[in-house]
Amino acid sequence: MAREQWLSSLGVYRMEKQTIIAAGENMELVLLNAPSQDLHFIQEAGSHLRLHILNLYAAIGQLTPGEPVTNRILVEQQGEGCMTEIYGLACLKGTEQVVTATHVHHNVGGGESKQLIKFVLDENAKGEFFGELKIAPNAQKTEAHQTNRNLLLSDTAVMRTRPQLEIYADDVKATHGASTGQLDESALFYMQQRCLSEQTARRLLIGAFMKDVLETISDDAQREQLVQAIDGVVE
Repeated sequence: MAREQWLSSLGVYRMEKQTIIAAGENMELVLLNAPSQDLHFIQEAGSHLRLHILNLYAAIGQLTPGEPVTNRILVEQQGEGCMTEIYGLACLKGTEQVVTATHVHHNVGGGESKQLIKFVLDENAKGEFFGELKIAPNAQKTEAHQTNRNLLLSDTAVMRTRPQLEIYADDVKATHGASTGQLDESALFYMQQRCLSEQTARRLLIGAFMKDVLETISDDAQREQLVQAIDGVVE
């Protein structure tokens, strides 16, 4: 099946691993360099899910050439007052490939969701993001935000992104945005004028781009370890 056809059919998948987050419970998961996976979360009233999808192969480990990693995440809010947070960061080089597909379904009202997905691609790496945000007709008073930002460090890196909003309720706040670009040349020039080498300036800018995703991790030790790992992405 062609990739474009596969992407368009993602919405009909039922995820293999189903997790129910009971009413009022909080769950935080950090998935670091996990293999391809299909995950399905059902949230009951007042529950809170915080999910981190980290594919940091350029900094930690290495992907087998020709074997892309695909993350498919489905979250269904089935009770009022749910909160869903999905944070994703893929840092790739060589011929590494990662596909991240998120589906957040607000089936009842009064819920919130926030998605921040970032890719940093170097050399011949490839990334894809498909983000579906669906708000049902009876899901009034919903607030949902989806952001995808991508940084290309070479002319041969490739990024494809497809955010999709389906809103069937009137009284909601919903936003989405996607951007792909290279390092800010003016920022690089400014930092070099402050006696920083080009290598140091690039490292600081790339690190700043990635760190806001990692800073959402609650565990201090784990967060600091990952921040230090990405600090060495630019040699």
